Amino acid sequence: MGSDPDMPYHPLRMTKTPTLAPDRFSDRTEMLLNRADRLCAAKNLKLTALRRQILGIMLSSDQPLGAYDLLERLQTSQPGAAPPTVYRTLDFLLDTGLIHKIERLSSFVPCTHALDHDHTREGDGVHATQFLICNACSHVTELEEPTILSAILEASRNVGFKVRQSTIEIEGLCATCAATQSKTDHNEESRRTSR
Repeated sequence: MGSDPDMPYHPLRMTKTPTLAPDRFSDRTEMLLNRADRLCAAKNLKLTALRRQILGIMLSSDQPLGAYDLLERLQTSQPGAAPPTVYRTLDFLLDTGLIHKIERLSSFVPCTHALDHDHTREGDGVHATQFLICNACSHVTELEEPTILSAILEASRNVGFKVRQSTIEIEGLCATCAATQSKTDHNEESRRTSR
């Protein structure tokens, strides 16, 4: 994939890659961190070394991470790190739109769209995200479906409600877990009918 900072980025094709060392990430993660740094600079904000490290840990994980999971991973390179440090960093990353909080799991995921564009819809200023959460493996997939937001905005306008933010968390089974479940169900059905 290379480390071209202008490489096209597609959220549903994003692959998470493991951390190579506490302070060194994969080329893919480094590329995304460089984009995050440029996004922060464009907003006159700074992606400090600590913020970069925590975002890198999140980008390198294939699962949502809670604050204490992040703290544990951070302490491999910064043994003195404490919970307030992580929470302040999470607040910054949330405020800049680089990560999302998954309320259902009390954990955080990197925004798979922020490195391409802002979630705030032009004209109405509504920040909208949708997440598919697998009940079996806890994998989270971020969607961006404008028709969902349009339906929410229209229904809200009909009752005089002004939407500022919309986060939808949808639970079910990811494709991998659904296929495993289907195979298990089929095998159980075959055993029952062969008796």
